[in-house]
Amino acid sequence: MKNTFLFLVFLAQSIILFAQKAAVKPKPVTPSVFKAKSIAIQGNEPLFNKDATPLKLVPQPIKLKKGLNFNLNIPANYGISVAYEGLNRLRFLSVAPDGRLFATDMFNRSDNKQGRVYIFEGWDEKAKKFASVKTYLSGLHNPNQVAFYTDGTTHYIYVSETGKLTRYVYKSGDDKPNAKGQVVATFPDYGLSYKYGGWHLTRSIAFHNNKLYVSVGSSCNACVEKEDVRATIVEMNPDGTGRSTYARGIRNSVEINFVYGKMWATNMGRDLLGPDMPEDGFQVIEKDKYYGFPFYYQYKGKAIADPEFKDSLRAKWVTTPPVAFCGFKAHSAPLGFDFMKDFNDPYFKSSFLVALHGSTSVWRERGNAVVKACGTNSYVDVVSGFLLKGTTKRTDEHRMGRPCDVMMRNANSFWITDDLHGVLYLVYKK
Repeated sequence: MKNTFLFLVFLAQSIILFAQKAAVKPKPVTPSVFKAKSIAIQGNEPLFNKDATPLKLVPQPIKLKKGLNFNLNIPANYGISVAYEGLNRLRFLSVAPDGRLFATDMFNRSDNKQGRVYIFEGWDEKAKKFASVKTYLSGLHNPNQVAFYTDGTTHYIYVSETGKLTRYVYKSGDDKPNAKGQVVATFPDYGLSYKYGGWHLTRSIAFHNNKLYVSVGSSCNACVEKEDVRATIVEMNPDGTGRSTYARGIRNSVEINFVYGKMWATNMGRDLLGPDMPEDGFQVIEKDKYYGFPFYYQYKGKAIADPEFKDSLRAKWVTTPPVAFCGFKAHSAPLGFDFMKDFNDPYFKSSFLVALHGSTSVWRERGNAVVKACGTNSYVDVVSGFLLKGTTKRTDEHRMGRPCDVMMRNANSFWITDDLHGVLYLVYKK
C-alpha cells in the first residue's frame, strides 16, 4: 500500500513538471510583417510603370541624435520616420525566413574588417521604429549584402564579403550562427589598395531557379582586366559548385535582382571622362551577353566606343553592348533598387525605385536621392534632400545622407538605408 502511495505521488509530480515545461514559450521573434525583396518574381511580365510625371514633394523635418537637423522631401500624403539610427555604414536589407529584418554594416573606411550583420528587433508599428539591433556577425571584410536560401527544409544565410561568400545554416530565431560557416566561393580582394580590396570591393548576390549569382566589380576605373572574374556576374550552384561566367563587361553592379525571371542590375560608368559622361545604368542582364566595360560606355542613350581602348586587344565576345533601360546622370552612383509589385499607390505600382548614392565629388551634386526609373534617360525624384542645396559649392558637410538600398516593406511603405550616417528610414503612405 505504501509503495502504491509513493508511486502515485511520483506520478503526480512528474505530470506537474511536464506541464510546467510544456508551458514554457519559445523565444519570441519579430512577427513576419516585412516583405522580402522581389527576388525571382514569377508569372507574366507586366507593363512596367513608366509614368514620369513629376511628383509633388513636401519637406519633412528630420532630427538625428548626432545633432543633424534637415528636411527630406517626400511625396505629398506620405510620411517618413527614422526607423533606426546610430549605425555606421548601413548597406543592404534582407528578410529572413522567420520574418526578421537583417542588414549589413560596412562600419567605416579606416578599417573595413570590422563589418557586421545586424538583426533589427522590437518593431513598434505605431511609432514606426525599431527598439534595438542585435549583432549576428562581426569582424567582416566589407559585408555588402546577405541573402537567404532554402534547400529542402534547411535554411541558409549567405554573407558576401570582398574576398569570399560564406553560408551558415539558419534556424528561426537564431541570434548568431550555431556552427562554422562554409565558404562556397572566393574572389579577388586586391587591386588599387590591398586593404580596400581594389576599386570595387562589394559583392552582390541573388538566387533564381536554384542558382546563385554574384557580381564582381572591376579592379580599376578603366582597364583591360587580367583576371576573367573581374567586371562580371558569375553563376553557380548554391553550394559553390558548377561556377561559370553569366555575363561580362559590367564595371560595377552593386545590386542584382530577378524580377519576372529576368536579372536586373544597377551599374556605374567609368570616371575621368568629364562631369556629364558616361551615364550610369539600370538594365536587364542576359546570360552570355557583354555590357561594354572597358571598350564602350553609354552616353545620351547610345553605346559609345571608348577612345582610350581603340587599339587594345579584345576578346571574341566583345561586341557593341545594349543600351540600359534607364540611364542616370554621370556620377549618380545607382546602388540598391526594388520592384514595387502590387504597391497600393498607382503611381508606384509595377515601377522600379532606385537609390542614387551620389558622387564622391560632392560638388557635382549628382544622385543623393531615391528615384523612380521610367526608362531611357527618364527618372523622377521620390525622396530628395540628402544633399543640402545652395549657391555655394557643396562639400561633405552639406551631405545629410547617402541612399544605399531601397526595399518595399509592404503595399503602403518602403525602407531606405543611409550608409553615411547609419540611418534606416521608412517612407509610408498616410
